[in-house]
Amino acid sequence: MKKANCIAQLNPLFLEGIAHRGLHDETRTENGLNAFQNAVDHRVAIELDVHLTKDGVLVVCHDSELKRVTGKEGVIEHLTLDEIKTNYRLLDGEQIPTFQEVLSLVHEQVPMVIEMKVYEKNYTPLAKRLKNELQGIKDKKNYLIISFDPRALWKMKKQGFIRQLLVTTTHEWTYGLRHTVESLDLEDKMLEEKRVQRYQKKHLVNVWTIETEEQLQKVVPYCDTVTFQNISPEQVRNALHR
Repeated sequence: MKKANCIAQLNPLFLEGIAHRGLHDETRTENGLNAFQNAVDHRVAIELDVHLTKDGVLVVCHDSELKRVTGKEGVIEHLTLDEIKTNYRLLDGEQIPTFQEVLSLVHEQVPMVIEMKVYEKNYTPLAKRLKNELQGIKDKKNYLIISFDPRALWKMKKQGFIRQLLVTTTHEWTYGLRHTVESLDLEDKMLEEKRVQRYQKKHLVNVWTIETEEQLQKVVPYCDTVTFQNISPEQVRNALHR
């Protein structure tokens, strides 16, 4: 899809930077309600990750394995929602949120990038559940769907959302599938490539994950927006609109 058409179908806040896993810090754990509220308070777009529990509920967490963000062993896809809510806490003490809890909190006050986390080829039930849970939203311009797995994105075709394929240098072959989705979400190193720069002139490109001012200044000429963490939303907005 041409860049102008993509941009027309998105909330303009997407182009002012996207807070990676919410606006988290030392006191607010990533992908938690506190981090998402912080993003809402700063009026910045949110990126989050969704997994499908054993009993078919979408929960928000970056990894399937819960050890890093809770300190306790467990795999989301092997657990029921009740087991997760009862036995696990994020490092800041709050519960792991369901996707519906995040939707209710944010209430379309800021736009949201939803990353579909495929586990052992569960892209079909994952996409089906996401379709169901997005039925109650008011404005599709507030949502952008991303994934490293193109099959998950293909299952979201004809839903009215802009889809971005995540491409990394370690799985660069997926770049060849760029024409099967509306836009790309690229690892920052890829912006050095001439073919990517040519693509970006005609298509919407996001870049991840920007963590320093130096990184930010390096990528801004070759992307339309950035997913960021550890730097302020103001720094990102200023760089993107310079």
